[in-house]
Amino acid sequence: MSGPVVVEVPTGTAARAVFTTRAGGSSTGALAALNLSADRGDDDAVVRGNRTALCAALGIDPAGVAMARQVHGAGVREVGEGDDAGRFTGALRDWPASDALVTRVPGRALMVLGADCLPVLLWRRDGEGVAAAHAGWRGLVAGVVEGAVDALGTPGRTGAAIGPGIGPCCYPVSDEVRRRFADRFGAAVVRGDAVDLAAAARAALVAAGVDAAAVTTVDACTSCDAARFYSHRRDGEAAGRHAGVVWATGEAA
Repeated sequence: MSGPVVVEVPTGTAARAVFTTRAGGSSTGALAALNLSADRGDDDAVVRGNRTALCAALGIDPAGVAMARQVHGAGVREVGEGDDAGRFTGALRDWPASDALVTRVPGRALMVLGADCLPVLLWRRDGEGVAAAHAGWRGLVAGVVEGAVDALGTPGRTGAAIGPGIGPCCYPVSDEVRRRFADRFGAAVVRGDAVDLAAAARAALVAAGVDAAAVTTVDACTSCDAARFYSHRRDGEAAGRHAGVVWATGEAA
């Protein structure tokens, strides 16, 4: 097995922001290969192995990785020094429900999962903390991105990266969803019969006070790129999950 293949976004500070792909793990069948979710029918031992391999590749401690039970809402949870220690490669499940996480503890990595929904990663450019949000259409409309920015604080010193998600090329939605996006983020995020989740996330970040120049978007559609990404819209319940991971290194930038 080759190691996990990731996409890293430069932060310009003492933090790292990484998006995983589906390459470089041990899951098989429709979940091949780096499935990071324990709720897709994968073998627990394989999920633990995938998570351990990812941590080794990134140089982070598995015991310090925090996740959430994602519920497509706007809740934000603060992660402290000892919260959920060891669960990432231990019990795997029973995380507290939320769709965004924030921590001010150096070395504590935050992970959000996706398979069309956007992973949005944030970091304070002054080194004061990091945050991660799981942003599907419901979470975006509910304000999960703005909630993560607010919880992290000082948006003018915040950088952000919008990870791979389903693009407007592959995401037709109902008239009602298009209307809600237009009302919430402006007509530019509606593209024919589809909505542009990444454009909406960028609009939410900027509206929350993040400088537009400090926002990076990974240009990739999860539904189009079956070789690199999982997609629920493309593959249904058979889809695995990739992730966004962010942590403050505690070192000088």
